[in-house]
Amino acid sequence: MKPQNFHLVSHALCPYVQRSIITLKEKSIYYTRTDIDLANKPGWFEKKSPLGKVPVLIVDDNRALFESSVICEYLDEETADSLHPTDSFEKAHHRALIELGSAILNNISNLYSAKDKVSFQNFHTEIQRKFQFIEKELSGIPFFSGYKFHLIDAVYGPIFRYFEVFDSFTELNTFAHLPKCDLWRKALSQRKSVQQAVSEDYSALLIQFLINRDSYISQLIPPESR
Repeated sequence: MKPQNFHLVSHALCPYVQRSIITLKEKSIYYTRTDIDLANKPGWFEKKSPLGKVPVLIVDDNRALFESSVICEYLDEETADSLHPTDSFEKAHHRALIELGSAILNNISNLYSAKDKVSFQNFHTEIQRKFQFIEKELSGIPFFSGYKFHLIDAVYGPIFRYFEVFDSFTELNTFAHLPKCDLWRKALSQRKSVQQAVSEDYSALLIQFLINRDSYISQLIPPESR
């Protein structure tokens, strides 16, 4: 990779930011980071992100990329030792399941926004249905397709992190009958790049975010966690 300056514009809780950070760390790319308040976006940000979303990767101070999937693919292509499989079909398969991961994130957003128990349970069932499909695709040793960490693993690490927090105050048992998914999420939780993609107070920040949503899940958070 030719010398370049990378500046990641981010938000502390965004899972799409996390997948970008995991990719940066797995590729050993130096970067700087600025967290912004998405409820009060600075004027310069909207000039860089036409969709108004994070992450944004600013390259050499004057070029910008938005959308995490684009950012991760760019970083992977610009460096040696790709985080994608070499086989064309396997690479396409990974990319397809990366898209499924983004769909699961939308389901998770619906889950923590649900106003009543029935809606909450329906959204959780939909999440489990998607993971049941993924269970059949997993190698089981220990990452998605074996011992090598791939870009797809960077995508699912932040997804599983939600359930680590949810499990601290609920009994969702999302992966109770999905042993390969459970093994995968535990392996990812031990990966240094995944751990370092969030601050130490991530769980507290997420719980406070959930409380502020005033949705069904906020009612499940015990007083001692508030």
